[in-house]
Amino acid sequence: MSSKLRILVPIKRVIDFAIKPRINKAGTGVETKGVKFSMNPFCDIALEESLRLRENNKDLVDHIHAVSIGPTKAQDVLRTALAKGADSTTLVDVGDDEVEPLAVAKILKKMVEKQNSNLVILGKQAIDDDANQTGQILSGLLDWPQATNASKVQVEGDSVTVTREIDGGSGTLRAKLPMVITTDLRLNEPRYASLPNIMKAKKKPLEKLKASDFDVDLTKRVETLKVEEPPARQAGVRVESVDELISKLKEIKAL
Repeated sequence: MSSKLRILVPIKRVIDFAIKPRINKAGTGVETKGVKFSMNPFCDIALEESLRLRENNKDLVDHIHAVSIGPTKAQDVLRTALAKGADSTTLVDVGDDEVEPLAVAKILKKMVEKQNSNLVILGKQAIDDDANQTGQILSGLLDWPQATNASKVQVEGDSVTVTREIDGGSGTLRAKLPMVITTDLRLNEPRYASLPNIMKAKKKPLEKLKASDFDVDLTKRVETLKVEEPPARQAGVRVESVDELISKLKEIKAL
């Protein structure tokens, strides 16, 4: 496989990070009606890193393809990806149902084969389910090396060096292409799409497919029984001295 990068960037449409989610009346999940959605922040970081790899070395990256597995409305985040600099996009329309990481990874595997990708860069997790599983499962399905929670990425030829935060410091991984990288918050700061580019992106072609085109079973393996708000946090107590602090801690049997 050529060392010139053909990057696949999976992107998820999620409730905007600035909005406080509310549980629906049935208690089965988060209320999604009348709520602002946007690109998952970790996916935005993955896209930004792909664009920077190309900007830092124009001979390094051949193509950047963004893909979203979600509802019809996920076209919005793909248009944003095009406005920021992605070369092409695919929407795999699965309706409004949430698709579990295993099914997502199976579809992405087939997208990798379809696009002849040799590098997948995706967010380490989505802020709605916080699963942090798709990248790892995809790596296993492809039998490619993986580097998770990347805080720095360097590509030299067909060798990729990834720095990642670990307990007590940082670790460095090096692997040969093809590979899967998941991105952490400190990797970069995503750019904003300019208005002219947003307008141009509306006219760019966007491939639309169905899950049935990939012959992937979307049957859920996990059942959500009930969703509840976390208990309200009790007010803190102000103390005037160390002795009083120790006394309070003894009262609640924390010491």
